This record gives sequence, structure tokens and C-alpha cells, in this order.
Amino acid sequence: MTDVPPQTLPARSMMAFTLASHIILVPLGVALPLITLIMHGYGLRRNDETALLLARRWSAVMAVQFAIGVVTGTVLSFEFGLLWPGMLGRWGDVFGIGFGVEAWAFFLEAVLIGVYLYGWRRLPSRTHFLLGLPLPFAALLGAFGILAANSWMNTPRGFTLDAAGNPVDVSIWKAIFTPMFGPQYWHFVVAMFVTAGYVTAGVYATGWLRGRRDRYHRLGFTVPFTLAAVFTPVQFVLGDSIARQVFHKQPVKFAAMEIVWNTDTHQPEYLYGRLRPDGSISGGIRIPQLDSILAGFRPDTKVTGLTSVPASDRPTAREATIAHFAFDTMVFIGSLLILLALWYAVVWLRRRRLPASPWFYRVAACAGVASVAAVECGWITTEVGRQPWIVYQNMRVAEAVTSTRAGALWLMFALVIVVYVFVFGSFLVVLLKMRSRWRRADVTGGPAPEKPETDTPYGPRSAGRFL
Repeated sequence: MTDVPPQTLPARSMMAFTLASHIILVPLGVALPLITLIMHGYGLRRNDETALLLARRWSAVMAVQFAIGVVTGTVLSFEFGLLWPGMLGRWGDVFGIGFGVEAWAFFLEAVLIGVYLYGWRRLPSRTHFLLGLPLPFAALLGAFGILAANSWMNTPRGFTLDAAGNPVDVSIWKAIFTPMFGPQYWHFVVAMFVTAGYVTAGVYATGWLRGRRDRYHRLGFTVPFTLAAVFTPVQFVLGDSIARQVFHKQPVKFAAMEIVWNTDTHQPEYLYGRLRPDGSISGGIRIPQLDSILAGFRPDTKVTGLTSVPASDRPTAREATIAHFAFDTMVFIGSLLILLALWYAVVWLRRRRLPASPWFYRVAACAGVASVAAVECGWITTEVGRQPWIVYQNMRVAEAVTSTRAGALWLMFALVIVVYVFVFGSFLVVLLKMRSRWRRADVTGGPAPEKPETDTPYGPRSAGRFL
């Protein structure tokens, strides 16, 4: 690895930090519009002021989250050009369409959020709800753009190379709809629904544990948790599907995820465990033949090992161990969430009520954090398992990295950390202030009737009006 430029480590570290920070916000950005509209529709259909109040407050959280996402997403966009000019310079014409789609979706979502927020109490209720319906589709369109770009990096298609190694004859459709796009997109989108549902429900589960057992907290828990519980087993099936696609389309990445050293049949499965540079595995739980069975449903399925390619074309032992730990952690969290969803379903189907056990709500309160951790692990698996390629089998990370001095990159990284601490600290402060204001409103006035306002939007406000 002596030919790796010194800029590579700080560039990768900065990109990893900013992506890991940004992805904390993504589940709410992608899925909270749908959760909010489900609650909004429920409130309108049943003339339920509590449901409408929850939807209104969730829309405010959605707007604040979107504003913070603007900052973190913009930083990521600049980092692609500043840290990886080699990739954009050569391959931008091929996969840049994904970022273009994401930018338009981002703009459309900003407009729709503004209209939706403005419409509370200013528009007829039905009109307001209908104007909010495009919001989830705009959020899904943004995810479409990002996942199109990332899936292309994993399975690049839609171009030919000229004599100088530059891409020509670009086919946009083939570049977007690569073999990994479908599995990655649906796995990601459902993960966002699951995570946002558990994160939102976790707030009200915590309130339940603290003695707030009114209808406001029951409804605030039930709707997002039910959505997450329904999607949890779907996500598990999609996860199995994408792992199988990786096995077929990116066999070396699969070998890193499962720390398989030599190509062979009857491969064992290791739960955790550490791969050493000589190919031996220390620690973990070894289950004979299970890896081959999971990959091809037969113990004699041949699984490609890391040694099938030269050392310069595969992840290092350390990177493979990182990808393997992340993959196993993601699967472990997903398994626990399935058990939680099953607990919820059994109680609901048998007794037609929410579980009463405090332990259920303790676990539910932690499920949101666990889901975010699973999302982080999924991206670690995707990105680290692809190493050393930034464009799989076409361009190495070392070829794409900037020529800026490593010291300057470390200084920039430190600056980014300071900015992100301030940004996320501000996000938390704003959410806490909103929570306090809403609690005071509940104590003094309760849910406000959901009727159009008669005040001039930018004129003086009548007494008793509050957002």
C-alpha cells in the first residue's frame, strides 16, 4: 500500500464523518412526510383533533430537519468535488445524472414543504391535505438520485472506454438502472421507513414510560410504530435479496462481508470474528457450511474468496473485518427488530390493544437508535466492502483523491467537526424548545380546532393563535 497518497486517509475520514452525520437525518427526510400524511389523513377522516395536532407538529419537525439536511447535504456535495476530483473529472458525465435528479428533487421538496407548512389553518382542510400528497414522492425521488449514483459506483454500466481509458458512448438509462440499483434502492427506502417509524415512535414510548399515557401519546406511538413493524420483515427479506445480489455481482465484496479467504464450497459462517492478514480468523462463532447455504441454498455452493484477486484489488484484512462487523451488526439489529415487531403483532391480534409491559416500551424507546445504527452499518458495509475501488473495478480511491496536502485536509476535517457539532447542537436545541412550547400549549389550551385562519397571513395575529 506504499503507492497510496497521504491525502487518502484524511479525505476518506472526512467523507466518512460527513456521510455518517448526514445519514442520521435522512430517514426523517425520506419517511417522515409519509408518516405525517398518514396521521393527517387519519385526523381528517375521523375529525380527530389530536391526530391533526400530531401531524401539524410533525410537519414542523420535518421542516427543521430539512433545513439542517440542507447544510449537511451541501457539505457532502462540495466534498465530492473537492476531495475526489479524479472521479468526477473522468466519470461525472456517466453517473452525474443521479446527482442532478437529487438536486431537482431537493428543490421540489423544499417548495412542497413550504406550501404544506403554510397551509395549516390557511387552506381548506381537504385542499391542504391534497397539496401535501406529492411530498413523499419528492422525498423518494431524491433517494432515487442518490442511490442511482451509488449503485453505479458498485456496478458501473452504460459506457465504453476509448483508447485513453475515458468513458464514451454514455447510455443514461443503463448508467441509472444498473444491476445493483433495484436491490439497493428498495433496501434503502424501506430502511428509511423502518428507521423513521421507530425513531418517531420512540419519542412517545419514552413519554409512556414517564407516565404520559393519554391518547396523544398512544396515537403518536401507534401510527409510526405500526408502519415500522409492518416494514420490518419486508426489510429483512430485501436485505437477504441484496446480499445475494452482492454475492453474484460483487463476489469480492461478499467475501469481505463474510471474511472468506479462499474460494471453496461448504464455507462456514462466522458471527463476528476478525480476519488476519494471513487469512486466519480469530474470535467469533463458527457455524459450519452456513455461508454456502445462505449464498446458494446448498452447502456445496462455491463462495469466492478474497484471494481470488490480487491483494491490490481487494479490501485489506482490516477493511474486511470492518465490513464484516458492520454487516453482522446490521443483521443482528434487524433480527431484534423483527422480534419486537412480532411481539407487537401478537398482542395486537390477540387482544386488540397495545402491549402493556414496560419492557416493550423500553425496547421500543431504544429501537429508533438501534435502527439508525443499523443504517450506519449498512453504509459502512457498502462503502468499505468495495475498497480499494471508488468505481468498482474501474478506478481506485487512490486515483480519485485530491492533490491537496494532507495537513490541509486534516485542518479542514477539524473545521468540519466544529461546524457539525454546532449544527447538530442547534438542531437539538430547536427540537427541545419546540417540545417545551408544545407542552405549555397542551397545558393551557389543548389541541386547537383545525379550521382555516381568518387572519391575514403576514398581518397582526389574533389572540390565542399559535403554530
